[in-house]
Amino acid sequence: MEYRIEHDSMGEVRVPADKYWAAQTERSRGNFPIGVGIETMPREIIRAFGILKKAAARANHTLKPEKMNRPGRLSGELRLLPVHPTDLAGSWH
Repeated sequence: MEYRIEHDSMGEVRVPADKYWAAQTERSRGNFPIGVGIETMPREIIRAFGILKKAAARANHTLKPEKMNRPGRLSGELRLLPVHPTDLAGSWH
């Protein structure tokens, strides 16, 4: 399996390269096995969070464009796409 290195306030953490989450989510997965085989987040909630995150990224790009030109940030082209529930269809969940 391939990994990438993500950073947060606690330092570096290895995240599987094929996943869209970052350091804090990966740490949480290791420390809190919530939902493993028993409880899972409903897809509607996952989609809602995705829509919210995309809208926030678009707003941040508009308000602070100088901070958006770093690796891992939403590209200018993606920022222009509409926010819609079907944005998260397919491999995003």
